[in-house]
Amino acid sequence: MYSSIAESALLLPPITLQEMSGIKLMNRTDTKFVATIVQLQQFMLAVQGKYYIQEINGKRIAGYHTTYFDTEDYQMYRMHHCGRIVREKIRVRTYLESDDTFFEIKNKNNHGRTKKKRVSIEALESIGRELNTIQPLMEKHAWYSIDEITPVIENWFSRITLVNYAKTERLTIDFDLRFHHLKSNSRDTLQRVAIIELKRDGNVPSPALDILRELRITRSGFSKYCIGSALTNKALARNNFKERLTMIHKLEHKH
Repeated sequence: MYSSIAESALLLPPITLQEMSGIKLMNRTDTKFVATIVQLQQFMLAVQGKYYIQEINGKRIAGYHTTYFDTEDYQMYRMHHCGRIVREKIRVRTYLESDDTFFEIKNKNNHGRTKKKRVSIEALESIGRELNTIQPLMEKHAWYSIDEITPVIENWFSRITLVNYAKTERLTIDFDLRFHHLKSNSRDTLQRVAIIELKRDGNVPSPALDILRELRITRSGFSKYCIGSALTNKALARNNFKERLTMIHKLEHKH
């Protein structure tokens, strides 16, 4: 299913991680789009001649593993479900190709801007041994203490990162999403859905927006933590995600 995406990724000129670090999006806006795998295949062909693709150690598709934390009563999930703009997520993310692991805190403010703070750790299992690194970060940036949160869900996905030739925007494309809820022990997958996130410098012109419009790829919010939780833990409130879940279900089964 993903072979044509991998093939089209080879047609784009590469950009290194070092070159990527020089791209400063100081007044960044983030917009997410939800596509089918077929639409993603079309999108990857359409961006040729307009975008670089990030390449790390010869690989252009990167694997990610993320574990999200929450309180026992799922306060972070419930804030998002209730539509609260100011919210927080806490996670451990591992970049599978490099085996680099980070403990991360993501805070969204009332202007819709997201700030991420993180520290490098050995592994998810080493958190107890690395509290001297994690606790100062939690005390400065998190709403909770490390004792108030626990791992609740993990996911895996593949990511492609694109940069436009003008270097004023980045695109991340996540697909092959798999979820495992650590409390319910339920699993689910989204094999025919891709999440495209456009990160650009203010409202500068974007080649991707025209392509997304032509392919009728829908703009939609998508939290991998919340959607994955709603899919794998039926005890959670999900009414406010129902429309989004219905759309995802239709895309997942669209031929």
